[in-house]
Amino acid sequence: MNSSVSSAVASDLAWYKSSYSGAEGGQCLEVAAGTGVVYVRDSKAVAGPVVRVSREAWSGFVGSASSVRGA
Repeated sequence: MNSSVSSAVASDLAWYKSSYSGAEGGQCLEVAAGTGVVYVRDSKAVAGPVVRVSREAWSGFVGSASSVRGA
């Protein structure tokens, strides 16, 4: 995991928020795909820190979250 993504790089990415995010804002993450990595940030702090993880790590996280949600 790496959180040293510059704000210039982050602003050039196409960010996506979860379809489960409510209209009131709530506590949501946004993700953006990069070359071989996935970037993750807080949707309420878009100028804040950005975490970079491998696509494999992101896939594992999503798979685990999906299995917990479906339980």
